[in-house]
Amino acid sequence: MVEIRFSIFYEHQLPRPWDEGGERRLYRDALEQIEIADRAGFDTVWAVEHHFLEEYSHSAAPEVFLAAASQRTERIRLGHGIVQLPPRVNHPARVAERIATLDLVSGGRVEFGTGESSSSAELGGFGVRRTEKREQWQDAIDAITRMFVEEPFAGWSSPHLRMPPRNVIPKTVQKPHPPLWVACSRRETIEFAARNGIGALAFSFIEPEDAGRWVRSYYELLASEECVPAGFSVNPNVAVVLPMMLHEDEETAIDRGIDGAHFFGFALAHYYGTTPHDPGRADVWRQFQERRAARGFSRDQVTARAEALNVNIGSLRGAVGTPAQVTELIERYESVGIDQISFVLQAGPNRHEHICESLELFGREVLPRFTEGREEREAEKAERLAPAIEAALARRAAPRSLPRGYRIDEDAEVARAEKGSRRRAPLDDARAAGRRRIRQGLYRLVGDRPDAQLERRFGANAQRVFFAGMARAYDPDAGIEGELEFRLSRPGMVHYWTIEIRDGRARARTGRARKPALTVTTGTADFLRILSGRANPAVLLMDGRLKLSGDVELAPKLSEMFGGPSPY
Repeated sequence: MVEIRFSIFYEHQLPRPWDEGGERRLYRDALEQIEIADRAGFDTVWAVEHHFLEEYSHSAAPEVFLAAASQRTERIRLGHGIVQLPPRVNHPARVAERIATLDLVSGGRVEFGTGESSSSAELGGFGVRRTEKREQWQDAIDAITRMFVEEPFAGWSSPHLRMPPRNVIPKTVQKPHPPLWVACSRRETIEFAARNGIGALAFSFIEPEDAGRWVRSYYELLASEECVPAGFSVNPNVAVVLPMMLHEDEETAIDRGIDGAHFFGFALAHYYGTTPHDPGRADVWRQFQERRAARGFSRDQVTARAEALNVNIGSLRGAVGTPAQVTELIERYESVGIDQISFVLQAGPNRHEHICESLELFGREVLPRFTEGREEREAEKAERLAPAIEAALARRAAPRSLPRGYRIDEDAEVARAEKGSRRRAPLDDARAAGRRRIRQGLYRLVGDRPDAQLERRFGANAQRVFFAGMARAYDPDAGIEGELEFRLSRPGMVHYWTIEIRDGRARARTGRARKPALTVTTGTADFLRILSGRANPAVLLMDGRLKLSGDVELAPKLSEMFGGPSPY
């Protein structure tokens, strides 16, 4: 058994309709909730950084919010979950300065979560190319962690960042820097976190037994020679995020919390799928009320008297229930090695007073069951991992020293920066823009039509167009090789299609695969809904309407074909 810690997570959601003072009240209530969480014994509060995602997240400046929280609390740690690292969103030097300042004013309580962003609203809003965001993250985290430890920072010259030597101040309280995390949404990014020696913030609503496989893979890679730390310390932790609402009466907990949990999932899919969005005019809450069941968030499937909580089977529930039910759910996560559970209470229309009651109830009835002996187990874990961490840090390039004699020369430094900027002028990614237009058109075409109408309208000829388009849209960076077989059923017949991927190129053809790496079986109507972004593949998979066989680890890499990129 491992130690397990608990945190609360904020998107700062504000569904329409908005009233005067709504955002002010949202932030005031959140700060009061964090004071309660601090007294109740929660370990960390996480605040996201998102931009332009109205209703889903009004958290554009988490460094300000967390600084306010630091002055109202005594022990709870303050987590950026996450800072967006592409330099067009946040210059690395400004990130280092803000993190260090927050660490100072909080007395060394910062957790430094990082990420790339993945929503079209944010990437397009700041002019960040999707194909370069992972590379920009890697570049920025290397530069930022050096800013923490190098005195002075020896400068940077890369395709994404040109900065002359400067002494980046202030420096952090925690040495060499606060614990590093990265946002993850699937096993591939969990493994990416392990290879970089940083904590994995898993933003997928995943069952404990599935999470166990992620944990094993994470710690195996962390202990292997593949681990080269992104920073100058290693943070071996895997955290999962769950919706939560507690009450002694299960039905009351559901009534208070399930709409918030479902809106969280629906709005996430809205911004990270292919749903068209009109800034300032779209009403996500109204769309949720009209389409929740069709999108996999059926209220009717969540009923009381559950023997055990299923996180995302049938319809997203998470940790919405009684203290006994949530305790049992936590024990399942603890048994598979999860290090931290982060609960989302402020979601959708969830009421402030219910959130406060839930936090206090968790502190009284649930949390004490997991605190006894926790420090001893953490010490045992640190001792067990110490040799692997020492070996990993030895593979990380050491801090640099600036040669004596360098002096600030404004004209020369500006000239070098401008020269690099001209050389790196970005080109529009026409193919990505074309994919977005196709998905948006398909979304409108599929609409909410019933199965029979979709099956009549989209026969074999229409399917040929879709599969040819999928092959053309294939992104070589996905790293898939082999044959992908699709078995599409409709009354009285089955159509087989194969996408063959070799050397980064994809080709579509009719018929069965000779040796499929992955087989996807579903109905024609459901396939069209997945392709258009109208249906949640995870929900269809759990309902048995979508089946995968073969190398199912390939499935997350098909997100571009299954209605858009993952959220982080």
